Amino acid sequence: MRGYGRIGGMGQHGDTGHTGEHTGIIRVGVIGGGQLARMMVPPAIHLGLRISVLAESDGMSAERAADAVGDYRDPETVYAFADTVDVVTFDHEHVPGEILRELERRGKAVHPRPDALQYAQDKILMREKLTELGVPVPDWAAVANEQQLQDFIDAHGGRAVVKTARGGYDGKGVRVVSRADEARDWFTALAEDGRGGFLLVEELVAFTRELAQLVARRPSGEMRAWPVVETIQRDGVCAEVIAPAPGQSAATLAEAERIGRVVAEGTAVTGVLAVEMFETEDGRVLVNELAMRPHNSGHFSIEGSVTSQFEQHLRAVTDMPLGDTAMTAPAAVMVNVLGGPAEGPMPVRYAAVLAAHPGAKVHSYDKPPRPGRKVGHVTVTGADPAEGRAEARAAAAMFD
Repeated sequence: MRGYGRIGGMGQHGDTGHTGEHTGIIRVGVIGGGQLARMMVPPAIHLGLRISVLAESDGMSAERAADAVGDYRDPETVYAFADTVDVVTFDHEHVPGEILRELERRGKAVHPRPDALQYAQDKILMREKLTELGVPVPDWAAVANEQQLQDFIDAHGGRAVVKTARGGYDGKGVRVVSRADEARDWFTALAEDGRGGFLLVEELVAFTRELAQLVARRPSGEMRAWPVVETIQRDGVCAEVIAPAPGQSAATLAEAERIGRVVAEGTAVTGVLAVEMFETEDGRVLVNELAMRPHNSGHFSIEGSVTSQFEQHLRAVTDMPLGDTAMTAPAAVMVNVLGGPAEGPMPVRYAAVLAAHPGAKVHSYDKPPRPGRKVGHVTVTGADPAEGRAEARAAAAMFD
C-alpha cells in the first residue's frame, strides 16, 4: 500500500492534512477509486470538505484524490486509511462487512453503515429484507443445488433468472436459464468454496421498461427523492437514462417514490440509495436491484438537478441538510460512452465533440479504452427529451 505521506503535511487541497477534530474541516474518505469517487471530488470542494480516496491501484479514475493505494479486502489497509479521515463512504459495495463493523467498534463513522450495506452486498439478504418490508419483488427463491433450481424453473414457465448472491454488476453474475445445468459451474464454485451457499433464482419478469428511483437519507432521518428515471440497458449495462421517465402515470410516479422511501427507511441507509425497478406489462412496479452509493442512473443529476447525487451523497454521509432535487430543465438525458476511442482516452476527441455539440456536457472518467467499458458519459438538458436524447447519442457516438 502506498504510504500516507500527505497526512500531517500539505493535503491535496492545500490544508494541513489533519482530520476534522483539529481543523474544523470534515475529511471524507472514499473506499474505491472509480468514476463515482472521481465525481465526488468537485462537490466536496464546493462543500468545504476534504476528500481522500483509497484506490485499488495506481492510475484509477479518481487518482487525483487518491491519498493511498491498497486492497480494500485487507483489514489493516482499511484501518490505516480510516484513521486519516472522519467519515468513511464508498465507491462500491465490496468492502467486507466484518472490516466495516470493526471500524464502527473503533468509533469511526461509516456511511452507509454495514448493517444497511449488507443488503446491497448480498442479493439473497436483499430479497429477504424487501419481502419483510412488503416491497413488491419478482417471485424468488434461494437454491442450493440443481434440483432446487430446476423445480423453480419448471414452476415458472420453463425459464428463470439465476444470479450469484454476491459480486455481480453490469450484467455479470446474471443468467437467463431454461435448464439447471446451465448454472452448474456456479454450484460447483459454491461447493469448492467450502462454505456452501446459495444462488438466487427469480421469475423472468415480462417488463415494458426499467426504472430507477434515487433517494438520499441522512443519519438524522431526513430524506429527499429525485424524479423517477427510465434506464435503457444494452447487454446488461446501463446505456442511457432519461429523466424524468417519459410517459409515466401519476400512480407509477407515486409508487416508485413510495418504494424508494420505504426501502431507505427500512434498511436505515445513509447516503444515496438507487432502487432499480421493472415496470411490468400489467402496470406493476417490481424492485430488481439496490445500490447504496451514487449510481449510473443518477449521473444526469450533475447538470439536470439542483443538487446532484454526488453532492447529496456527501451532504448525507456528513449529516448536512439535504439539497433540493428538483430538475433544472424539463428533461435531462444521459448517454454512457462505452468503449471509447481506439487511439486513446476521451479527451483526444474533445475539440471535435464540443464544437459539434456545444449544448452537451461531456464527462471523462480518465480510463483507457476497452470494448464495453464505461469510460465517460454525455448529458443534455432541455425542454424535449427526444431532442436531448438525439443530441446526447450523437455526441457520445463521436467517441466510438
